[in-house]
Amino acid sequence: MHELILITIAGGDRPAVTSAVTGILAKHNANVLDIGQAVIHDNLSLGILVEFCAQEDSSPAVKEILYAMHALDMQVRFQPITLESYAKWVSHNGKKRHTVTLLARQITAEQLSCLTSIMAEQGLNIDNISRLSGRVPLALENPAISPDNTKACVEFSARGEPECPKKLKAEFAAIASRLDVDIAFQADSMYRRTRRLVCFDMDSTLIEAEVIDELAKAQGVGDQVARITEDAMSGKIDFNESFVQRMALLKGLDESVLEHIAANLPITEGAEHLLSTLNKLGYKTAILSGGFNYFGRYLQKKLGIDYVFANELEIEQGKVTGRVVGTVVNGERKAELLQELADKEQISLEQVIAVGDGANDLPMLSIAGLGIAFRAKPLVKASAKQSISTLGLDAILYLMGFRDREIGIDTQHIAKLQ
Repeated sequence: MHELILITIAGGDRPAVTSAVTGILAKHNANVLDIGQAVIHDNLSLGILVEFCAQEDSSPAVKEILYAMHALDMQVRFQPITLESYAKWVSHNGKKRHTVTLLARQITAEQLSCLTSIMAEQGLNIDNISRLSGRVPLALENPAISPDNTKACVEFSARGEPECPKKLKAEFAAIASRLDVDIAFQADSMYRRTRRLVCFDMDSTLIEAEVIDELAKAQGVGDQVARITEDAMSGKIDFNESFVQRMALLKGLDESVLEHIAANLPITEGAEHLLSTLNKLGYKTAILSGGFNYFGRYLQKKLGIDYVFANELEIEQGKVTGRVVGTVVNGERKAELLQELADKEQISLEQVIAVGDGANDLPMLSIAGLGIAFRAKPLVKASAKQSISTLGLDAILYLMGFRDREIGIDTQHIAKLQ
């Protein structure tokens, strides 16, 4: 008689459980149709779907497995599977899959409950859940650990298409805002692990400042320039127009001020770890900025960035003239540069990641395979494919599918990484 049996085993994690079971199954000529294993807090859960052909009786194998697992202090359950049920399961092959990534300083049951309820309502069937972030000690055991310097990430693999993608995005955005989390929803495609180029905006993305505002403060026109910058980044006025207005206010600024500001640029949380990891893994990186090359080149040297495209400040006799040399790098130019870099690197746009915070970043975010609004203005966050607001820049590695243990994060000392 042809038999299909699902064997589930649970108990304390230890060596030799899987080898003991499969050794018995091998002796009885069983075929393994599916297998999965997870370990949570040193507790093992193992599932094996096996096939016994007509000439093999499953009873001896079942009895041996029972004895073997009892000796290892493991619980075991056997569930017969009908051929019809198996055929239905096989028919799901080829269904579209999506990856849902939950990012937070700390994962709570409420966050998971809200997220998974939305997925269920949208007809998405979760078939795998993984924690990508490393193990973090409790704060009561380590005073260096606090909600401000921890990070947590759980990834869900789901089958099917959402019944209403627009509603799904809106509901994800609502709980992200209410529960202080980020949620990414991506097609599970081959491109996710084959991105090759990462392009960054500079101001308020790689650095926690708007350089032009810092220059303006030094010139004594800080409030005027800050208002224009805010309107431009929020999409209220044209970027080119705002740029001309702001540059005119900088006329006469001493060149020595630039060096001082560059040396004191506040690097965004997670930026150094992200760039060092991307460099180690062979990714190409670029700054595409409406800011200035002077500061872009400084960051290029500090962070090991491959390309820098920004605006060239005109300086005459040691003073800023209030004019820019060459073409202004606005939103459209950023998108053009991203396309040119993709062509240069001989990759598709699907293999490009773009990261920015302002309205002038939207054109490049929209054409990149993975466009991420980072700590962005509401308009940008609502328009971008993905957004990160709760964690640092290195959370991008989670959206790429990397685990902490793969990229060398020691969460025992996570506070030192911030």
